[in-house]
Amino acid sequence: MSDLVVQVARRILLPVALLFSVMVALGLLVTRVLANTWPFTVEDTVNRELAADRTPGWNAVSLVFSTVASTQLIVVVTVLVALVLRLVLHRWREPLFLCAAVSAQALVFLFTTMVIDRRRPAVEHMDVSPPTSSFPSGHTSAAMALYVGIAVLLALRVRSTPAKVAWWTLLVLVPVGVAVTRMYRGMHHPSDVVASFLNGGTCVAIMARTLLDRTLTWGRPRQPVSRPGDGVAPAGASAG
Repeated sequence: MSDLVVQVARRILLPVALLFSVMVALGLLVTRVLANTWPFTVEDTVNRELAADRTPGWNAVSLVFSTVASTQLIVVVTVLVALVLRLVLHRWREPLFLCAAVSAQALVFLFTTMVIDRRRPAVEHMDVSPPTSSFPSGHTSAAMALYVGIAVLLALRVRSTPAKVAWWTLLVLVPVGVAVTRMYRGMHHPSDVVASFLNGGTCVAIMARTLLDRTLTWGRPRQPVSRPGDGVAPAGASAG
């Protein structure tokens, strides 16, 4: 048990804590240290231009992308995909990887918003904003962890290179679309969504390195590898 605790702390808790520290440091740089430095001085301009270009058609498209990254849908999709993985693969590694990646990014996001107090862009907000800071974007971070996490799992299962490229392209475009959508709808600054790519992507990397690594025994004794001829007595030798 002690070895298991050490491995969890070293391979999961410590990296996630370090990521949280990096996110807070980035938030302080963006909101205080470099707030009056390019390119952060033009972020409001980007948000105003996006708001000025709103049309009914793009409003509908942006609502779709914003919805697929909403908290409720992220939770539902994560649970459903995890259940399917468990039933199809008959093991826990992949379901735990996906759930852990999504959960870790959510914790880092939540605690970062508690430290970094940043107002949302000074444009019309198309969504009702929760009582959290604008930095980072929870929608973008969650979409990054979930859909890129699914892309990682599919890449490990699919043998065809064109199929891998197709799945990666399709699933990676989801968080990209969510990021643009959140800015378009006036909910986040560009630096908010960029930081969220870091949060979600790093959580996927941490959990993939840990939970998808088949060489880790997590405190269990390593099973001996049987070789051809093991347990077979040489010809002419006594079996006793």
